[in-house]
Amino acid sequence: MSDVITHKCPNCDGPLTYSPSDELFTCDYCLSEFTVADIASFEEPEEKNEALKDTVMAAFEENLSEETQASAGTSPKEDEMHTAMSLFTCPSCGAEIVTDETTAATHCYYCHNPVILSGRVSGEFLPRYILPFKVSEEEAKKTFIDWGRKKWFARKNFFSSDQIESITGVYFPYWLVKADIQATWEGSAKDIRVWRVGETEYTQTKVYDLFRAGHLNFDQLVKNALKKNTPLAMVESVQPFDVTALKPFHTEYLSGFQADKRDLSYEALQESIRADLHHYTSAMLEATANHVGTITSGQAQIQTMRDQGEYCLLPVWLITYQNEREPEKHYYFAMNGHSGKTSGQLPINKLRLSLFSLFAGSIVFILLVIVGYFLW
Repeated sequence: MSDVITHKCPNCDGPLTYSPSDELFTCDYCLSEFTVADIASFEEPEEKNEALKDTVMAAFEENLSEETQASAGTSPKEDEMHTAMSLFTCPSCGAEIVTDETTAATHCYYCHNPVILSGRVSGEFLPRYILPFKVSEEEAKKTFIDWGRKKWFARKNFFSSDQIESITGVYFPYWLVKADIQATWEGSAKDIRVWRVGETEYTQTKVYDLFRAGHLNFDQLVKNALKKNTPLAMVESVQPFDVTALKPFHTEYLSGFQADKRDLSYEALQESIRADLHHYTSAMLEATANHVGTITSGQAQIQTMRDQGEYCLLPVWLITYQNEREPEKHYYFAMNGHSGKTSGQLPINKLRLSLFSLFAGSIVFILLVIVGYFLW
């Protein structure tokens, strides 16, 4: 199969995009609608022909590559540049598409058709699950506008029409962690009772040694699998995702959206995952003992832990903004593409905030003067 694909309508050859509102794949030209099964049925014969063609081309390119390598070479700097940026050809119009090394789905900037880089969602990078968008683009824009109206001190150009139109639906890569844990928890609690009899005050202090043991199963812990998202609070702030609604991965769900492939392996996140599991285990076991006084100390000990990660893509609507006065700082608005939960950081209009603070301070000062006049 080709490394670059666009799912097309069998009736008019127009591009198909996923519609979150009705959970169908639609053609904007002839208005046809399809399910995943429909698309798979009419694309299967084409895939077999493409597979045969790719086999022949691979053999030809292998021979050509051997001849080329014998006569030419590339510098380490050039190799690094090719690794960081990649060049693909749009299957609809033939234009060249430049992407970074983690992009798995995007749009052609010339014909605007959705493009899926299938080679980046295959093999070891093939997601097992995907959580399709449930919030439509129109709903996301409306939520963004309503959210912005409540922010008095935000810069107005953050909510301009250009900003609203720049909203992007992105499938970000995550590891879905499933774990089976056997653990114990030991701690101490204190219960203090004070009462009076006549003029005498009595204090009774009870100290308890607590012990808990349990078998815990985790199946809804998700961990970010993209390096460039690691420092961004938006990755955590739009959680939780409803992992019970996950579907088996199909490239069709990527049509009309952008997507990134993972560049953090499960092994690379092992230490962070184990730390999270230990924290949640301790908190859950401690919660079963909170009816006994006030807990003063506690520590969990994990006897056995079996965990595994399943690669999945989760949906986020995203707007980013870069202030000309602070080019090094980025602001964002993010929305969980399935539940609609929002989060964001806004550029503050410092002049408006200063004027409001001055006005509020003046009112408070005047009120204090009036109150002071009548009291004295």
